[in-house]
Amino acid sequence: MSARRPIPGLGAAPSTDLPVLLPFDRGKGRTPDIYLATRWLASLPPWTPLLILAVMLAWPLVAHAQGRYAYSDAFDALFRWMPFLVFEGFFFNILISFLAMAIGTVAGAALGLAQISLNPMLRRAAWFITQLFRNSPWLVLLFIVLLAFPFEIVIGGVIIPIPDWMKAVFGLSLPIMANISEVVRGAVQSVPTAQWEASESLAFTRRQTMWQIILPQCFKRMIPPWMNWYAILTMATPLCSLLGVEELITLSRQAMEGEDNHPELLVPFFGFALVIFFMYCYPIARATIWLERKYSVKL
Repeated sequence: MSARRPIPGLGAAPSTDLPVLLPFDRGKGRTPDIYLATRWLASLPPWTPLLILAVMLAWPLVAHAQGRYAYSDAFDALFRWMPFLVFEGFFFNILISFLAMAIGTVAGAALGLAQISLNPMLRRAAWFITQLFRNSPWLVLLFIVLLAFPFEIVIGGVIIPIPDWMKAVFGLSLPIMANISEVVRGAVQSVPTAQWEASESLAFTRRQTMWQIILPQCFKRMIPPWMNWYAILTMATPLCSLLGVEELITLSRQAMEGEDNHPELLVPFFGFALVIFFMYCYPIARATIWLERKYSVKL
């Protein structure tokens, strides 16, 4: 029995210049991971807040007090101010995130559908708006909104004030709108083209196809990235403190000023802000990763 002939390109030199199928390389053609920050947050163990809190409580044992004000006094001040910081500060961060996410979701959904419109002018305008706000720094957008929007509007002799927190809501909704627009566009385009062809063969109009066939399949695919962007938005709400909005970080600074601005107050107060944001965003990150695995497209 003769020996087996080697396979050209594997066991022997190739005998032709025709294209050869190369091994699959997972590192090539990989798109950026939009869940990078959420995956990192979700990868932390659940006891991370307890570890941070333990470090904060142990800090007075290893740090030397400067003057007569010790770290134990700083933690006593934190405990006195804690209800005020939570109910008047952090809840306001959540309110800003809810309103900005609601506005950004509605506007982003409309903008995402406009990106796949058959009208070329509408499609290009939607693409430009999406890329403009998607690739702009959030802090810059906040300052532009703060300076561009008036402090009050007069309608029929009635003066309607516009507080800074409303400007912050609108400013944060702009990048969320752009990113939700990309989420909607990507979800719609991820639906197999056979769905469009089948609906067209059944004499469905484009509007009927979009609202009755395509979008219902996209909802579950859009939930994980939507939750991912909400977690990012919540962690970005402290930027509003630079605009004078009275949220957690602003009230923390005011509380430290009320305690004579001792340097020992920095670790307890800002450490508390870190812990409370982590405890709020960590479950969202875990749920996002779970939903992303559940609704991912299986190939």
